[in-house]
Amino acid sequence: MRPDGSPHPWGGNVSEAPHAAPVRAPAGNGGAAAGGRPTGAPIDLLVIGGGINGAGIARDAAGRGLSVVLCEQADLAQATSSASTKLIHGGLRYLEQYEFRLVREALIEREVLLGNAPHIIWPLTFVLPHVSKLRPAWMVRLGLFLYDHLGGRKRLPGSRGVDFTKDPFGAPLKDDVRKGFAYSDCWVEDSRLVVLNAQDAREHGAEVLTRTACRRARRGDDGLWHASLEAAGPGGADRTFTARAVVNAAGPWVTQVLGQVTGVNRPVGLRLVKGSHLVVPKLYDGDQAYILQNDDRRIVFAIPYERDYTLLGTTDKLYESDPGQVEIDADERAYICRAANRYFKRQVNPDDAIWHYSGVRPLYDDANENVSAVTRDYVFDVDGGFGKDSEGDGGDGTPPLLSVFGGKITTYRKLAEHAMDKLLPLLGTRGRSAAPAWTEHAALPGGDIANADFEGYLADLQHRHDWLPAHMARRYARAYGTRTERILAGAASLDDLGPHLGDELYGAEVRYLQQHEWARTADDILWRRTKLGLHLSEATQDALAAHLGETAGARTGAGARLKSARSQGVAAK
Repeated sequence: MRPDGSPHPWGGNVSEAPHAAPVRAPAGNGGAAAGGRPTGAPIDLLVIGGGINGAGIARDAAGRGLSVVLCEQADLAQATSSASTKLIHGGLRYLEQYEFRLVREALIEREVLLGNAPHIIWPLTFVLPHVSKLRPAWMVRLGLFLYDHLGGRKRLPGSRGVDFTKDPFGAPLKDDVRKGFAYSDCWVEDSRLVVLNAQDAREHGAEVLTRTACRRARRGDDGLWHASLEAAGPGGADRTFTARAVVNAAGPWVTQVLGQVTGVNRPVGLRLVKGSHLVVPKLYDGDQAYILQNDDRRIVFAIPYERDYTLLGTTDKLYESDPGQVEIDADERAYICRAANRYFKRQVNPDDAIWHYSGVRPLYDDANENVSAVTRDYVFDVDGGFGKDSEGDGGDGTPPLLSVFGGKITTYRKLAEHAMDKLLPLLGTRGRSAAPAWTEHAALPGGDIANADFEGYLADLQHRHDWLPAHMARRYARAYGTRTERILAGAASLDDLGPHLGDELYGAEVRYLQQHEWARTADDILWRRTKLGLHLSEATQDALAAHLGETAGARTGAGARLKSARSQGVAAK
């Protein structure tokens, strides 16, 4: 209790501030059955995989009234979906590969997502230095014209030519880089996008089980899937479900789930392509990003990152090892640095990197010999079904299995809609009773900001909580949007935010992430719910781990990579 007798903001009841979204009690991992169904009754849909595709499909299905369970073997977005270049974009280079449908869909979705999640998605200007021997100017202008007009651009400015001898965009570039172009796309906090979709799925009745692997799923004589789920770690309970349908959205593990978990043999191929990134001390001032052309016709991005840094990447490299153990190699480090050094005055070398991350793109194998040209479009594989979809798939009278190959983070919402278009006809009468598509105009949690005006919301938040330091207010608003009100509810000072763990990390935020965003470990919070791992001192990170009951030295993955960089003395340049 606070001194005035009111509930403590990080230990009592939550009241809503004027801009907050309505509170709906989460189902939780151990709560009521998904969709309010009777305990033990079949669920409509079991989704395997807690990346962006799985979370998006679970959200879409739950909002249509289906009972849904999503299981993820690790943390949400722990693999590919937190290792992207963090862009919501059409993919300018895909025009060269004649992927017009993919680019158009992505550009349309860019507008949709910018309106639905303006706290974690925002406009970004991209500067493209021109190198005539790589692509002639007319080709670039034509590509940018198509890029401006394919997707019905409404919110973002169009492209333009840039004279680097006069424009400030030229300041970081070498003197021989004299002309180029500028266009617009968007930034996204990728792992938070996954979590927000999972949140919305839960708030529409889905059950979300993290650190819970589906070990076996088999079709029964009763027309249902019978699935066994195994929880990891203390406090987790193994579960069994019967389901009318299964969605395999396991990303790099999609073929493993097909063969080993469901026992289904399908003639589909998966191409794993590794992409790696370096995070280096800031290479230039300004909010603009640069898109850098290479002699191999690939591109590398340089993007302002987390206030103090520049994000460089990505690579395209065929990968054939364990997707859970992917790491950048020396060739990739050198490749990224060469690309940056070709254009920027300030040179960079691999030892300058304070952090790195890598992910594996699970692409549909279209037999293209050029790894960079393998399609980024998504492909569905359907097995079984109690009816046929519009393309004639399904209809053998067995419970359906839909597997997802490929996809871009930008088109995840449309992928989810298309997945439901495929799946609902296969569910027979249950599918026909489902509600129609609904996500296009539905804000993600925290994104219900009037007119998608983030700066206006931030100004109002600071006015109502004038005791909150401006940089904290911006960080909270960027991460949580209107859900910031739940963290701050009842607080009138920093002391009201609970234990201060150091570096302006407070117990109220940690508690919110535990209760509402499935955070269990320090790495969950430092690297996937936020990127505070780049900013907090070791002492604060250790205090967080202790607060969560972790033993000393338990952090792995991203946290371990940063600690390794610091131990080599290259983290603070």
